[in-house]
Amino acid sequence: MSIWKGVNFTHRFSELPSTFFTYVAPQPLDSMRWVVWNGDLAQQFGLPKHASGELLNVFAGQTDFAPFAPLAMKYAGHQFGVYNPDLGDGRGLLLAEMQHQDGTWFDIHLKGAGLTPYSRMGDGRAVLRSTIREYLCSEAMAGLGIPTTRALGMVDSNTPVYREKMEYGALLIRMAETHIRFGHFEHFFYTNQLGEQKLLADKVIEWHFPECLEAEQPYTVMFERIVERTAVMIAYWQAYGFAHGVMNTDNMSILGQTFDYGPFGFLDDYDPSYICNHSDYQGRYAFDQQPRVALWNLSALAHALSPMVAREDLEAALGQFEVRLSQKFSKLMRAKLGLHTKVDEDGRLFEGMFELLNRNKTDYTRFFRELSNLDTRDSQVVIDLFTDREAATVWLDLYLARCELEVDGCGHPVTAEQRCGQMRQINPKYILRNYLAQLAIDKAEDGDFSEVERLAEILKHPYNDQPEFDDYANLPPEWGKKMEISCSS
Repeated sequence: MSIWKGVNFTHRFSELPSTFFTYVAPQPLDSMRWVVWNGDLAQQFGLPKHASGELLNVFAGQTDFAPFAPLAMKYAGHQFGVYNPDLGDGRGLLLAEMQHQDGTWFDIHLKGAGLTPYSRMGDGRAVLRSTIREYLCSEAMAGLGIPTTRALGMVDSNTPVYREKMEYGALLIRMAETHIRFGHFEHFFYTNQLGEQKLLADKVIEWHFPECLEAEQPYTVMFERIVERTAVMIAYWQAYGFAHGVMNTDNMSILGQTFDYGPFGFLDDYDPSYICNHSDYQGRYAFDQQPRVALWNLSALAHALSPMVAREDLEAALGQFEVRLSQKFSKLMRAKLGLHTKVDEDGRLFEGMFELLNRNKTDYTRFFRELSNLDTRDSQVVIDLFTDREAATVWLDLYLARCELEVDGCGHPVTAEQRCGQMRQINPKYILRNYLAQLAIDKAEDGDFSEVERLAEILKHPYNDQPEFDDYANLPPEWGKKMEISCSS
């Protein structure tokens, strides 16, 4: 096929023993059609920029394509803190690995491909609304610079799928440097398949952490890398106001990349206790609980790795989590405020800011973006974001006085233009607010996919002023705030 000329494939995971997976053929949907094709990403793998019927037939499983050898991975995991051994790819298939132009290998994963041995009571399908949300959010996170999986494209169909109501089946073509999760190691540990677990660790090191091969204790260093990458990912989530919603260990990538988008949400009004998952009745995965849960998940992984890594080494690595998280979060927040040097009073300035945001329920993204525009706009614009304008004025005066202490590498004072220009490169104008995703879903369910494409393009450049799309930077309507999304979505 000419469209595959120059595209490199491999099947490293399928070379592992059969206990790791089951070969499963995808079950095609009826009357499939492209919703969106990520042409820019496709070209990075040598694929065409524009979608075609030939691509659709292959990715949707209607045409056999030799480089694809679909398989469903077996893993386990802790779901809401409870261990579940009966997990695996219940509606997704790993098709192959494809080489990026930079030499990195990426999994091609088809989500919503039908029943597998791990579907349990599910139907193996994904619906259009959840597929749109994952596509848009993975692209939004990539645009923000947050570690994430990507999406190559999305397909709609006429196949009925039943959730809270009758909907239609869809497919997501997901790209990830790996689909190996914390739960893979847990599965082999709890089933006492320690030889397979060691093999998995060896392959993870070979494929993703080759620097560990030179270490005296490679498995220890592998775990240290996983801890560090997870800490960095969580720091990004907290700095940008992203709530994942389902931080089960089977949704945690060993590469510290945002994975398995289900009930997620970006903060609108600043509320540390924000819960985006309709099914999270106890608030286990609330926004402000994410650092704690990530450490809990890493501890579960450490327990699974205990046959290979000494307990004191596992504990030492876990002890670095909060250090790494704090370091990265502090660096990100300083950049968001344009404060790169450190002053003794900075701690109180930051505390005062978060207290003010929380007490006034101020829009998180808009606040930082308006701070970034103080070189061209009056400070009253920032003050007017708060109901307690007097307190906001006091804090803003302290902040601006603090900004005057900033100097560049040569010791020269940093101007407002310099500071704000840098801040606009880290404080987005556009984020994927849940109400924007819902508007795109509503149109798509009526057969109009234009809003999905438009929103995806806007979110690829979240820091740029795009005057023709200023409406997408508006504050959400009341109905669109703090939307809770169900797992079934």
